Amino acid sequence: MLETMGVELDLRFRVQILDWLAAGVRYQPRGEKVFAELCARIVACGIPLSRATLHLRVHHPQWLGTRMTWMRGQSDASVQTIAYDVEATDVFLRSPFRVAIDSGKRVRQKLQINGPHIFAVYEELKHEGHTDYVAWPLDHTQGRRHLITFATDRPDGFSDQELALLDTLMPWYSLVTEIRVKDQLARTLLETYVGAHASDEILHGAITRGSRETIIAAILICDLRNFTRLSDSLPRDELIEILNRYFDVVAEPIERHGGEILKFIGDGLLAVFPMDGADACQHLLAAVQEGYQSASCLRRTAEVVRFGTGIHLGEVMYGNIGSKKRLDFTVIGSAVNLAFKLEALTKTLNRPVLLSGDFVQAAACFDQTDYLGPQRVSGFDAPIGVHALRLNASQMPC
Repeated sequence: MLETMGVELDLRFRVQILDWLAAGVRYQPRGEKVFAELCARIVACGIPLSRATLHLRVHHPQWLGTRMTWMRGQSDASVQTIAYDVEATDVFLRSPFRVAIDSGKRVRQKLQINGPHIFAVYEELKHEGHTDYVAWPLDHTQGRRHLITFATDRPDGFSDQELALLDTLMPWYSLVTEIRVKDQLARTLLETYVGAHASDEILHGAITRGSRETIIAAILICDLRNFTRLSDSLPRDELIEILNRYFDVVAEPIERHGGEILKFIGDGLLAVFPMDGADACQHLLAAVQEGYQSASCLRRTAEVVRFGTGIHLGEVMYGNIGSKKRLDFTVIGSAVNLAFKLEALTKTLNRPVLLSGDFVQAAACFDQTDYLGPQRVSGFDAPIGVHALRLNASQMPC
């Protein structure tokens, strides 16, 4: 009888899980959905999971990885980001996670025994009612190792056959997770280095030199003042810290208001607000004002960190340019050149934010600006009507 039940479990496991992993998950890109369904299928096969976690390392500028947690009865797994410093904490150093990752072997602990257990997480799981805990390393290519854990609250824990079946699962599930981790890695790296919209265009095939489209966009150029002098007078680490803080206060409002930062250029940045977005000009102005509000008290010792901003609106070419093997996804055109010229003019006119007449007219923001008259701009035959954005006291350098 027991042998027959074992054969049935083995058959259900292979059909419901291994065959599904091989052919049934290809159209589900979200790793947390696949993980939650995996747990549900394991339970449906007769293995009484009460809890499961999946720990994945990802390349992200803000966090080391993600942790997915599934509890019995949940249709989805919850997802939590994990900070880079977690591996230096006592919780990690004294945990089964580290043992499994360092050894590359399965770690198991029966929980409902006399304690205290060697690891704090075992005590936590015991008090939650779980009886058995198992952790497996998930090995990907290039030596990358991740972790998956299962727990049950059945009084006698996992059987030997169940553990053997779960052992069989690991290489299959490792392949499934690696595909999704690498897909997410590609998206994260592209979004980090070229921006959300450009990354989406690239992932959808805009990777040939000359692939492009013409768009109307509001263009923003920002540049830090006195950067050469700061570079000569400051230690490298302090200079980088100033740059990062400056880019934080300038870039975060741009992204929050729907703008796209195409590139950081030394101590400056280039961003666009495509005009097919609702109220693009108003969003750009709000981003600039919030940036100056945040930067108003950004100081280096007794010196205020200052920057200039040029804003224009016009037609630009948006796409790939570069050499045969090295491309840059950016915008080019006369409108971009004028935005750069306006930013440079902020030094001469001693106003931190200059706007072209074309932008001011499109934004209908005459009541927020001072008209400075037509200005000669190098590279342009006719004078350009220039406006200066009024900044209130809280937005001026303090």
